[in-house]
Amino acid sequence: MPWQTELIDRVLSDLKNPADGRVFYWWHGFCVNMPVKEAPGSCQSGQKAEGEGILRAVSSKMAGVSLGIGSWVGLMPAVAHAAPTGPGMVPVTQISAGDTAWMLTATALVLLMTIPGLALFYAGMVRKKNVLSTAFQSLAVTCVVTLVWVVVGYSLAFTPSSFFIGGFDRVLLHGLGFSPDGAEISVSHIASSVPEAVFVMFQLTFAIITPALLTGAFAERIRFPAMLLFIALWSLLIYAPIAHWVWEPGGWLAAQGVLDFAGGTVVHINAGIAGLVCAYMLGPRLGYGRLAFPPFSLTYTLLGASLLWVGWFGFNAGSAVAADGRAAMAMLVTQVATAMAVLTWMALEWWVKARATLLGACSGAVAGLVAITPASGFVDAGGALIIGLVAGVACYWGATGLKQVLGADDALDVFGIHGIGGIVGALLTGLLANPAVGGMHGNMIAQTTGVIATLVYSGVGTWVILLLVNLVSPLRVSAEDEEDGLDISQHAERII
Repeated sequence: MPWQTELIDRVLSDLKNPADGRVFYWWHGFCVNMPVKEAPGSCQSGQKAEGEGILRAVSSKMAGVSLGIGSWVGLMPAVAHAAPTGPGMVPVTQISAGDTAWMLTATALVLLMTIPGLALFYAGMVRKKNVLSTAFQSLAVTCVVTLVWVVVGYSLAFTPSSFFIGGFDRVLLHGLGFSPDGAEISVSHIASSVPEAVFVMFQLTFAIITPALLTGAFAERIRFPAMLLFIALWSLLIYAPIAHWVWEPGGWLAAQGVLDFAGGTVVHINAGIAGLVCAYMLGPRLGYGRLAFPPFSLTYTLLGASLLWVGWFGFNAGSAVAADGRAAMAMLVTQVATAMAVLTWMALEWWVKARATLLGACSGAVAGLVAITPASGFVDAGGALIIGLVAGVACYWGATGLKQVLGADDALDVFGIHGIGGIVGALLTGLLANPAVGGMHGNMIAQTTGVIATLVYSGVGTWVILLLVNLVSPLRVSAEDEEDGLDISQHAERII
């Protein structure tokens, strides 16, 4: 029959010629999308698959366009099954125990990156009088963003509604959980082999660390109440929309073919440019450029950097949303790129200063981790070596030469490392993406579009939010409070 022939031709064409990053697995007459390749005009557009069991395709998520066609049965227009385009219920038997176990582990690893990883990393680099307040900011951000995410952030980021922002289907996580009889469980349309609760928690850890990173830009001078209000608004108005653009299949950058496996654009470029705007808006610390600001404890910084490194395996490999070969490759390239970036930074310090430093090595590690993030599911070990090398050079320049040119007191080099590293990683993903790993070629035009869109939206949006917050609660502490230190002036605590 003509309609059957047309349907078969369309499905086969879509599977062989994927366009924008996802593979569709057809199970018992409905389509579940997985984060590798998306066939245009199928699930994403909400078209219906006619006939129970029209197509059963079984494939590794790493296979990209290589798909094993099983059997064709029941090509009869009897029952139409709507393709899932949002979170929904599936039989509990569809849940993969292996994928779920890995994603639970990855979620814990990513949370470990913020508390205590980032808290220690940042606390070690500030002066003694600001150590407690700096560490406290990471803890406070974790709690504030958790509530914002549960109330509405997740729904805005990861439910389909428009190309710009999600809907309100999951406000207060409504609909998440089990069916009354326990036979079905909710899953995200983006990660159908794990319970939606796991996916919510995993993405929450990304939503937490992104604003926590930007706090390093205004370290040692922001008022604590203003910081809390700013983080809540920023998480809702900046992070959630950008996450939707890139990671929700209906987002406009996803539709452009932007590749961001684990957050180079959504997390690092976003936090980097926001941090730079914060540094400009709050102004420099008293004595900046004239006085030395010795770090309190590079031991803290090393411990924090080490926890970040280990946690980053959950960050990158966990973004495969499965315990599979692609997760393994993401873990490998994360290690390779980071090691290369550390050695590159050390070599530059030897060349410029005739010595390598622990602080420099820790900074190089973060630079490599940042740059490999968007590419971790798309490149092989050779690509990781190139990314680590370029990131080491670019981020060293970002934290030294570029910082002087910009003239902002970005206290802990958020833009110089996260912003520049994220840009490097995003662009090199477009250049080095290996179809054998991620199933697709990169697109430099799409990657550049993603970088520019994030810089503009996050930069302007952060500026507006800071203006509004300052009207309600002054952003900056007084000169006297800054001299005393934020530990005493904001929290009445100090390190003896």
